[in-house]
Amino acid sequence: MLTTNQMFERRRKRTRAMLRKIGRGRPRLSVHRSSKHIRAQIIDDSKGVTLAAASTLEIEFRQSGKTGADVDAARFVGKQLAERAKKNGVIDVVFDRGGFMFHGRVKALADAARKAGLEF
Repeated sequence: MLTTNQMFERRRKRTRAMLRKIGRGRPRLSVHRSSKHIRAQIIDDSKGVTLAAASTLEIEFRQSGKTGADVDAARFVGKQLAERAKKNGVIDVVFDRGGFMFHGRVKALADAARKAGLEF
């Protein structure tokens, strides 16, 4: 019997393997959510470099007094990430949801990033 963490890691590895097949060298938009915060970064795996990142742990978000554990926070992070990525010349990415379901905060982040100009 697998533990919850082992099942999560299995899903994460399966998702990442599929992204390598379909990614064709595009940067990867990786999402991580916890019970209190959500983080996202755009990674160029060929160089091993983070091109853009956004999180609810940043000063500008924390000063607003909002919680980082809701859909509005995920939308904020998605919008910030897309703006920073466009500033660095990144438009086309592949979405890596990790082991998380494409639902709720993860989906809200993806929709906000698409609306702000990222293509995936």
